[in-house]
Amino acid sequence: MNNKMQIVHVDLDAFFAAVEVRDNPELAGKPLIIGALPHERGVVSTCSYEARKYGVRSAMSIKEAYRRCPHGIYMHPSIGKYKEASHEVHKIWAEFTDICEYISLDEGFLDVTGSAHLFGGAAAIGKEIKRKTLEKVGLTCSVGIGYSMMSAKLASEEKKPDGFFEILTPEALRELIINRNVRIIYGVGAKTAEELQRIGITTVRQIFENQQGVISLLGNHGKQIIALAQGIDNRKVTPYAEVKSIGTEQTFQEDTKDFDYLKDMLLLMAQKLSFDIRVRGIFACTITIKITYHDMKTITRSRSGEATDRVQAIYETSAALLDKIDRRPIRLVGITLSNFTEIPNMQMSLFDSEKDVQHDKLGDALLNLQKKYGQGIVKPASVLGAEKRVWAEDGSE
Repeated sequence: MNNKMQIVHVDLDAFFAAVEVRDNPELAGKPLIIGALPHERGVVSTCSYEARKYGVRSAMSIKEAYRRCPHGIYMHPSIGKYKEASHEVHKIWAEFTDICEYISLDEGFLDVTGSAHLFGGAAAIGKEIKRKTLEKVGLTCSVGIGYSMMSAKLASEEKKPDGFFEILTPEALRELIINRNVRIIYGVGAKTAEELQRIGITTVRQIFENQQGVISLLGNHGKQIIALAQGIDNRKVTPYAEVKSIGTEQTFQEDTKDFDYLKDMLLLMAQKLSFDIRVRGIFACTITIKITYHDMKTITRSRSGEATDRVQAIYETSAALLDKIDRRPIRLVGITLSNFTEIPNMQMSLFDSEKDVQHDKLGDALLNLQKKYGQGIVKPASVLGAEKRVWAEDGSE
């Protein structure tokens, strides 16, 4: 791996469930399902390995999970606690490289090509990450070492849980996956696998045997699949600060037509997203809302304008976009920020009021407190009001 990329992929094992077990050892060894409760509409966020023995898995409907494992322990996620654990893990990664791409709270890629020699090689880094994650955060993780992003990802999945594996060459990757299902290839989801099956392709070996058929069926996507099957993956690890978009969304337990409630949700989302981008020192020029109706039809509406990182600007734009959609029962709402810049367009003018200036100072002070103590430590009155209304609507405490 001397002249090649050296990539480490880290995946925390059953992350949400593992944090709960860490904090409450009485849950150890029990089928633990994190997500919605059995009487609610929703899905499984994650589950312990004991629950997986019953066929429960992430993204499964909670009712199906309950049918398979009625004796399981069902819990709502404690997102704040998981974010804190994730932050501690990310600090460990940053000790080895500043080229980290966070896929989710519990998963990410590290490009250690330029720093591996400082720590005894990529494998040594991977093993040290495992040791420190257990010692400092109390969690296990599976680590893969590869020459590319796909090889590192496959390596981390090979020995789960608490595993370590290396795939150092395209030849080694091909030998490993040759007889496996096509779904093992990055970018081959259920729909693509179904299309390939129509022409008799279910394994990686059959992709090699019928490359022209794959290209005829899928075009450029087919060419990409063949290249990945051959071990060719030139994607680069992209630091989180360079992401193209940042978003959040909420699926409701029951469809709603209450637009005041939806706007309360948008305000809470705007606060979260404002915090996310202000920590990174970037500003969003484009704000997009996503709506999924009760019939599963999904629409998006966007507006581009002056770059901003402010809660109020994000919220007001999102609320204005919401006002223009059809008022039918809604299942999901979300906000995405994109088209980032490091320079805000909005400049203070002679006509800015003293109140606006003080509001900006308050926002800066709030950011500093949130950085130090966490996002939930201080909240504007408008956000507290929105939270109370949302909790009342959901029946939460």
